[in-house]
Amino acid sequence: MRRVLLYAVLLAGALVFLYPFLWMVAATFKPEVEVPKLGLIPSRWTSASYRMVLERIPIVRSFLNSLFVALSVTASVLFFSSMIGYALSRLRFRGRELLFGVILFTMMVPFQLTLIPTYVLMVKFRWVDTYLALIVPGTVSAFGIFLFRQFFQSIPQDLIDAARIDGCGELAILFRIVWPLARPALVTVGILTFMASWNEVLWPLIVIREPKLMTMPQVVALFAISGRSEALLGPKLAAATLLAVPVLLAYAFFQRYFIESMARAGLKG
Repeated sequence: MRRVLLYAVLLAGALVFLYPFLWMVAATFKPEVEVPKLGLIPSRWTSASYRMVLERIPIVRSFLNSLFVALSVTASVLFFSSMIGYALSRLRFRGRELLFGVILFTMMVPFQLTLIPTYVLMVKFRWVDTYLALIVPGTVSAFGIFLFRQFFQSIPQDLIDAARIDGCGELAILFRIVWPLARPALVTVGILTFMASWNEVLWPLIVIREPKLMTMPQVVALFAISGRSEALLGPKLAAATLLAVPVLLAYAFFQRYFIESMARAGLKG
C-alpha cells in the first residue's frame, strides 16, 4: 500500500509538471478561439498555426543556423573544457587551486555584466553579423570545467600513471583513456551546453541583424513581438513548440548519462 501511495504521488507530480507542455502542444492544433481553454482535446484538429509559422518566418534556415551554432559551441566546450578540467584535476603546477577558484568565481558573474564589453570586442574584431560572434564567446564553459574536474578526480590515478609509463602524453591520456571513461560527463556537459546555446536569445539579438544568419530562438522572438503573428496565441505556441522539440528529444535520449554524471560529480570535492 505504501508503494502504491508513493507511485500515486509521483504520478500526480509528473502530471503537474507535464501538463503545461501537453497543453501547449495541444493548443497548436486547436482553432484560435479554443486556445485559451484548459482542455487538451480540441473540437476540430487544425494545422493552421503551423502553416502560419512556416509562411511568415524562415523557420528551416533559422533551424539550421541554430543547429550549426549549438553543435559548434558544444564541440568546442567539450574539447577545451575537458582539457582544462584534466589539467586542474591531474597535473601539478603552481597556482592551480587559485586558478580553479577564479574559474568558480566567474560562474557567479552574471552574463549581463559582461554583455557590453563582449559586444565591443565583437565590433573591434568585425565579427558582428557573422557566425563567429555566436560561437567564439561560448567556446569555454566554467561549469563544464568544474564538472569535468570533479568527474576526472573519480578516475583511478593508477590508470593514468600506467599510461604515462607506457609512453602516452597528457593529450593521449585525455582523449584515448579518460574520455572513454568520462562518457556520462561528456554527455551531461554536451546536453547543458547545447540547451544553453540553442535557447540563447539576447546575445543573437545584439550581434546578428542579417536575416539569413538569425537563429531559431531569435526568429521566434521576433515573430512573437514584431506583429508577424498578428497577436494570435496559436501561432506563437506553434513556434515555441518547434523550438522546444529538438532539446527535449536530445535530453530524452541522453538522460541516463546525464543523471549518472550529476550523481558521480558530487562524490569528490
